[in-house]
Amino acid sequence: MTFVTLPELIKDLDLEIIYDGQNERVQIDTSNINRPGLQFANYFTFFAEDTSARLQVIGLVEMAYLNDLKINTRKTRLNKYFSYALPCVILCRGLDPTPEMIEAAQKYQRTLLKTNNITTEFVSIAVNYLDDKLAPRISQHGVLVDVYGLGVLLLGESGIGKSETALELIKRGHRLVSDDVVKIKKVASHRLIGEAPENIRYYMEIRGIGIINVQAMYGVGAIMNAKSIDLVVQLDPWEKGSYCERLGLDEEFINILDVAVHKITIPVKPGRNLAIIVEAAARDFRLKKLGYNAAEELNKKLFNES
Repeated sequence: MTFVTLPELIKDLDLEIIYDGQNERVQIDTSNINRPGLQFANYFTFFAEDTSARLQVIGLVEMAYLNDLKINTRKTRLNKYFSYALPCVILCRGLDPTPEMIEAAQKYQRTLLKTNNITTEFVSIAVNYLDDKLAPRISQHGVLVDVYGLGVLLLGESGIGKSETALELIKRGHRLVSDDVVKIKKVASHRLIGEAPENIRYYMEIRGIGIINVQAMYGVGAIMNAKSIDLVVQLDPWEKGSYCERLGLDEEFINILDVAVHKITIPVKPGRNLAIIVEAAARDFRLKKLGYNAAEELNKKLFNES
């Protein structure tokens, strides 16, 4: 399972360590965050179910409530709170912990941290950070390009012409995201983001030429660091008698990380300008998303005439 360790979290979010508990085995595997106002009010129902995974964030309101409690009450509730398997407790706005909080953290070996960010800002930063880090991801052999604002993933066997098609699209004003290997992550239930591995970003392999740097050759306007994957174009060798969609009435999908992505298959043969076909596919896909389907319109006209 994908997770973030506590040392990674502390480093990446620039957190200050107030007390370093036993955090070697802490693994954060959810972007859900808890603000323990209810727990400080002594309501712990359901708290134990997923508390070991959630970041615990204390803001100005929670601290103000704690400071209004009598010392004995505050000590009792903090002891009960820190007795749970908390991954860490983070104080926002640069707030200082109460003595009872430090005592409870030391007693149960819970890590106590601090940030100068205001609470809502930090929660937003932490959620976005964890969503990105914990997103399911795979590596896919293919080429990802931005065509008219759509992320088009070109798939096909080696040597079929994916890179050459992408190069022609770049010459026509579109942008390269990744060549050869695309790192894909699932950032929402129906949304995939593709990017290039860091060590091959902006590079392409063109058979007969070798490696080229797209950014150096065509400028920064020819590249993108990441792009959503909206359409998959499968390039297959043309074979006589093989099935090929002629009208476009049937929709085809490909499953990537449990997300159904629209897919079209283009037969490849000498003389076909694949870049123009991919452009047309992207424009047609955009029109369909807006509610216009040329194949359905023609089918209705033919049906009405018969």
